[in-house]
Amino acid sequence: MALNTDKNSYTVIFAIAMVVVVGAILASMAGGLKPMIKENERLEKQQNILYAMGVNDNGDDKGAINFVPTEEVAEVFAKYITKQLVIVNGEVVHAVEGDEIVKNSEEDGLKGLKDIYLIDIKKEADKAKDPSYSRKLPLFVGEKDGKTLYVVPMRGKGLWDAIWGYAALDKDMVVQGVFFDHKGETPGLGANIKARFFMDDFKGEALYAGNAFNGITVAKGNADPLNKIKDDNEVDALAGATITGDGVTAMIKKDLSMYLSYFENLK
Repeated sequence: MALNTDKNSYTVIFAIAMVVVVGAILASMAGGLKPMIKENERLEKQQNILYAMGVNDNGDDKGAINFVPTEEVAEVFAKYITKQLVIVNGEVVHAVEGDEIVKNSEEDGLKGLKDIYLIDIKKEADKAKDPSYSRKLPLFVGEKDGKTLYVVPMRGKGLWDAIWGYAALDKDMVVQGVFFDHKGETPGLGANIKARFFMDDFKGEALYAGNAFNGITVAKGNADPLNKIKDDNEVDALAGATITGDGVTAMIKKDLSMYLSYFENLK
């Protein structure tokens, strides 16, 4: 008996079958690719941390953003990052030096953890909405050109979606470099938070004003468009990206302020 393909029931059954088959194929591919995706995320975070420290392949091209090559980044990361720490309430609760855990926390998710950059700061922020939860703060300590740098991860909200980045600080919380990225900001406007000319403006900016933590404001009408003044707690805003700039300002003030007690202890 020939199959009647003109019936509506055939079309519905065929569509359902295709959805099931294609769904199974995609699920299988996703499962198979998951280790590769996780590895790429790990290497990307290492590249971003190193970029904030000034370890990159930019060269003399003022517009270039060239990360340490993927095939080299693990080795370079191990060379420059001397410690990975987890801070809770201003105290180091978990510490990794090189490939060795030198302080092993019993807290959930930390015991035996060597790659501190894998801590999801978004999930930590969500957990911290519970006032009884003590937020885990990752911190990366590196050495470059004989100087100790402290790299802090940040995450905030832009105009359309999430923004994030890293700030490399000295012990006095003066910025030595940053890296910013975004999920969906407008090309040529808010997306320029990832442009080198914008990120370079943060170098040398102080987070303190006297004894008060002021953060850094992405300011419209900044009287220092060439960014030569480094103690005004401001950088020049991006044209047409006020809300994204405000998001960067809020992200810096909110996330870096959580490390104040740790930096006070360094002094």
